[in-house]
Amino acid sequence: MKVRALDQNGYPIDHSSMRFRKVIEVPRVPRVGDVLALTTSGGRSLLATVARADLDEPRGLFVVSCQYAERSISADDYAALSNDPEWELKHLLE
Repeated sequence: MKVRALDQNGYPIDHSSMRFRKVIEVPRVPRVGDVLALTTSGGRSLLATVARADLDEPRGLFVVSCQYAERSISADDYAALSNDPEWELKHLLE
């Protein structure tokens, strides 16, 4: 985004170490390169390309890492993610 998002203290968020997360169900584990349409509670659909899929045995689920399919995220798409209670912005290591 041209105008960077700010955290609760008014500082720019470093998205290189942050990720949006949401638990979803899919009919099969997607393969690297597959494109997924991810939705927000407001009805917006965002395309994301699968970068990797790993089994998280302790949690009993697959973790699918995706990259936003467009060159950069629009302010409206970012707002749809950040204002949706189903999506969480978490540090990469959490």
